[in-house]
Amino acid sequence: MTAETDDETEALRRLIARARVVLWDFDGPICRLFAGHSAEDVARDLVKWLDQRGLGGLLSEQERQARDPHDILRAVDSRHPGSDLIAELEERLTTEELRAASSAWPTEYADRLIRTWQAVGSRLAVTTNNSARTARSYLQGRGLLPCFAPHIYGRTRDLARLKPHPHSLNQALTAVGAAPGEALMIGDTPSDLHAASRAGTGFLGYARNASKAAVLRDAGATVVVGSLEPVLRVVESTGR
Repeated sequence: MTAETDDETEALRRLIARARVVLWDFDGPICRLFAGHSAEDVARDLVKWLDQRGLGGLLSEQERQARDPHDILRAVDSRHPGSDLIAELEERLTTEELRAASSAWPTEYADRLIRTWQAVGSRLAVTTNNSARTARSYLQGRGLLPCFAPHIYGRTRDLARLKPHPHSLNQALTAVGAAPGEALMIGDTPSDLHAASRAGTGFLGYARNASKAAVLRDAGATVVVGSLEPVLRVVESTGR
């Protein structure tokens, strides 16, 4: 779905109409965090750091080639869950994310949609696998932090609670006092979709290209937009 036909627009309208609370994934729907600071480079740096400490053997050859630094974290955590090593790796990733936040690219229409949704009375929260500190830093720089604060829920050192686990979504729902059926999550990965399903919320897929849209649809997403512009139009026209 690209929300271009009447039927697609109506499906989007129905999805939005049920939402009193909007749970945003961060990297993707709000911004491209690693647009100017490659996530693949960060993953390689984490592998190099492990190698320098004689810990490279914790990773399989396939894991060493990971493009997503979260994959490195998960791999090490599977062997040493909750360890000091995981705490240090997680902090190193957070440091890199904070650096990346200064050069992140805003997702087109995201700033306006966030402000509009808040203005019509919806409650907003961030539910992300990135560090909450990173999300706060970016949102502060865009003047968007008041639209969310204090409801920003990010990665903890208990990596088993990363999405697709619904932990961050459940935190947000509890904090704002909302039932799952009153909430809509906006995400760009199957893990976002699965977390929303497990939490019992609605799901709106955002995909900035056709290949990402296909991945979301294959995972079971029924409403996927390639731009936030049609979402903004619906919110502006319905006041929801």
